[in-house]
Amino acid sequence: MERQNKISMGFSARWGRLKRVCEGADPMTCHVLRILALSLALQVLSPGATAQAAGESSFDRVWSHATLYENRDSGFVQKFALTGRLQADGVWFETDQGDFDDILWRRFRIGGKAVLFQDFVVHAEADIDLNELGSNDSYKGLTDSYVGWYPGTAFAAKVGKQSAGFTLDGATSSTRLLTMERSVVADNIWFSTEYFTGATGFGESKEWIYKLGGFSSSGDPEFGTFGSGWFALASLGRDVSENVNLRLDYVHNDPDYSGDVGTANLKNVFSFVSHIEKGKAGLWTDLSFAEGIATQSDLLGLQLMPFWSFNDTWQAVFRYAMVHSADGAGAKLGRYPRKISGGRFEDVHDFIAKVSVQNCDCS
Repeated sequence: MERQNKISMGFSARWGRLKRVCEGADPMTCHVLRILALSLALQVLSPGATAQAAGESSFDRVWSHATLYENRDSGFVQKFALTGRLQADGVWFETDQGDFDDILWRRFRIGGKAVLFQDFVVHAEADIDLNELGSNDSYKGLTDSYVGWYPGTAFAAKVGKQSAGFTLDGATSSTRLLTMERSVVADNIWFSTEYFTGATGFGESKEWIYKLGGFSSSGDPEFGTFGSGWFALASLGRDVSENVNLRLDYVHNDPDYSGDVGTANLKNVFSFVSHIEKGKAGLWTDLSFAEGIATQSDLLGLQLMPFWSFNDTWQAVFRYAMVHSADGAGAKLGRYPRKISGGRFEDVHDFIAKVSVQNCDCS
């Protein structure tokens, strides 16, 4: 702990020097320096910087402290553990329409998960905005807050607030995304509120994987009611071979706009997703179509994401994504570009090239 404190103090002093260096420098150079400094700080402050135990990951040692109780032989509670995630973003955009750059907390979630009677799981997690810490806006609501039943792999069920995942990025947890943010396909065609109150049944049998669910369309930060309408989700996937998985997602949405609606203005959504991986190479794709409601145009989305894993730590990713609006300007930009231009467009394109390092299995 003493070493960590010294690193923190050293970084604080250097951050002050960096701010002085940035005075008078061009914005792009300054922002790159800030992102590199933040990345270095997160790396050296991580438990891996002080790991000493051979044969055991330092992250494994840290995560083990999140398990507060575990007794597989207990007849009531077998396990209780803290859950959550923390993500910081450094972003910089420069366009003819304006600029945006910032370093901010992207996600902070904290909660707990209990395993009961061998087959049941009770999970509750809150979403906190660290950028608004100390204000009334810091608490954003509940994320995963459900009761789950897991009798086997062929069938399991959840009731409560949970992620309604469809499309390639929309069905991928933020801890598993290959890029920093979800693509414009998910931003436009998926329901980015993400967590809805409902019930799901899911499982796998041999090469088939399925999921069926019914949800409230409510955007309530806690548990929603069906006064805002409902939507149904069906997903069917198949392992075509050892290296290829194909999946079809379908959503039917029937919102009631007299309530607090959290879904997009889309009635029917189809998404065809593929995962192709062989050796160090991989290609994930998404072809999606959405039928608009009222003034929202129909949307067509395409995403291609090849990647190369050098080893268990280093990975290179390229992503191209586009959304076409059938009837004029009906597609929006991604999360951070929208802070410069919040308008709608007939065609939106998204290019990302990335080299990343992963220090842990954050499932």
